[in-house]
Amino acid sequence: MNDISSIGGERADLLQTLAKHRGLLLYTVQGLTDEQAATRTTHSELCLGGLIKHLTNVEQRWGRFMTGGAAAMESEPIDWVGQFRMVDGDTLDGLLADYEKTAATTVDLITTLDLDVSHPLPEAPWFEPGASWSVRRVALHMIAEISQHAGHADILREAIDGQKSMG
Repeated sequence: MNDISSIGGERADLLQTLAKHRGLLLYTVQGLTDEQAATRTTHSELCLGGLIKHLTNVEQRWGRFMTGGAAAMESEPIDWVGQFRMVDGDTLDGLLADYEKTAATTVDLITTLDLDVSHPLPEAPWFEPGASWSVRRVALHMIAEISQHAGHADILREAIDGQKSMG
């Protein structure tokens, strides 16, 4: 991923926190086969490869939002069900490469965009009507999303072979 060592201040804090939580997430998939990464270990549709795919989609969508608002965010369709699974043709290596590329784009955006620029959120039941989010707020949201899913990933991985990211 991008070298952020020369960045200081708030941007460095945001980027270092993103990197920390991405690292926890990525640790959960180390050494897995494609079959293991596609395994559902709970009653949900979640699998480790699917979580990587989902977070790639999340960062891509929010990246488009940071640069072009709600219309840009919604400019590409999303498979709300399939994004949490590995499907034919998906490999863990391929999903990780896509995630790494997307994460690098996110780093570039947070490094270069004005953190105070905001856009109205798209209309959705999970967003407050009429609310706007700044680039900073989007970065904080991505940290929360990655963090939450890193926890999910830890549970899924522990059910596969007992490995935990902490403890």
